[in-house]
Amino acid sequence: MEPVEPGMRILSLDVMRGVAVLGILLMNVVSFSLPDPAYWDPSVLGGETGWNLRFYLFDSLLVEGSMRAIFSMLFGAGVILFTSRKGVNGSPAETAVLWYRRTAWLILFGVLHAYLLVFPGEVLFAYGMVGLLLFPVRNSSPSRLLLFSLLLMGVLATLRISEYRASERINSQYEAALEALATGAPVTRQKEAGMEVWMRKLQRAKPDEQQLEENISNMRSGYLSALVTRAPYILYMQTGYFFRVGFLDTLSMMLLGMALFRWGIFHARRSPPVYLAMMGAGYGLGLTINWLETTTYIRSGFDLLTFFNVNRSYDPGRVLIAMGHIGSTMLFIRWNAFSRLKELLAAVGRMALTNYLLQSLIGATLFIGFRQYGQWQRYELCYLVAAIWIFQLIFSYYWLKNFRFGPVEWLWRRLTYGGKGMQQARHLFQSS
Repeated sequence: MEPVEPGMRILSLDVMRGVAVLGILLMNVVSFSLPDPAYWDPSVLGGETGWNLRFYLFDSLLVEGSMRAIFSMLFGAGVILFTSRKGVNGSPAETAVLWYRRTAWLILFGVLHAYLLVFPGEVLFAYGMVGLLLFPVRNSSPSRLLLFSLLLMGVLATLRISEYRASERINSQYEAALEALATGAPVTRQKEAGMEVWMRKLQRAKPDEQQLEENISNMRSGYLSALVTRAPYILYMQTGYFFRVGFLDTLSMMLLGMALFRWGIFHARRSPPVYLAMMGAGYGLGLTINWLETTTYIRSGFDLLTFFNVNRSYDPGRVLIAMGHIGSTMLFIRWNAFSRLKELLAAVGRMALTNYLLQSLIGATLFIGFRQYGQWQRYELCYLVAAIWIFQLIFSYYWLKNFRFGPVEWLWRRLTYGGKGMQQARHLFQSS
């Protein structure tokens, strides 16, 4: 039992993974560089007009949620790849030990990634936690996997609708309390409680200038200061947010990815009309939903209640766009052209974990180490993204010319297989 040989890899999966890890940087770079509320509300900081608004619109239409969805789907596909390949030479018990060891280390990677690189939006922790549940369903039929994925998406949609209705009720109490205060009428305890809750929401979502300056100053005052500033939000993302939303989000996408893998979608084996249909339905419906969401939010002046309102259709829009991206990427792979670009993207995909962490390391170094946090406009981040893309395409390609695995991939395999597996793999870090 040993890691897969380079010749056994599936090119289409590596290319798709490369596209996802590069694409997800378009959103993560905002989290690296700007206060957390600016991620979903450009009026907080980073610019809300001109090219800044165009960058926000592009991300909202084609990137936000969709690249993360693809990343999650590919992890689901990886469950089948890993466990089925191991089942050839190893017993189910041995395969299970390797799988749970692998995911346990991923959980630790996620915790270290979030805190050491000061990145609340990291996904490895969620992937490891959800990955612990996937082993028993690895042999399920694709139709069953799809059914459970859709059921989980339905539960998630119900939660988002419930969140909007609760926010609408609290906002109504807030407005009624303000009206009562303005007219001198008595404010009921219920209205007062609603006003306090909504004001706390507004304070977090739309911090005033003094709060922003304090946040930026803390993030630019050294690594420890930045860590202390963001640690509460990191803890919330890996606990409250994960168990309320992230768990269902991640599990539903992984199950969907397992189904798509079993249907051969990720192998680029299906006929072109299948992928064209994915593009047509995905982009056609997904862009319509995302356009209505985003333009409604922009026209509202980035109103908080409107955000909760449009968030109700967040999941259908991002999943449809993800389907469009998958369909277009599979057609690109089938196209007998741009072979070198495919090689470069596949190299990034083979080193997806290394490149994902490297992006965070670059972001922490630049925006915390060099004190650039809160100093860049949104559109200026595009230049940084382009530079990192070029670097990672070239770096990954030439690294794999000399080594079988990326450095973090090597470490992960070393921890997964242990000494015996490493002996069988025969010098994993040597040239292929």
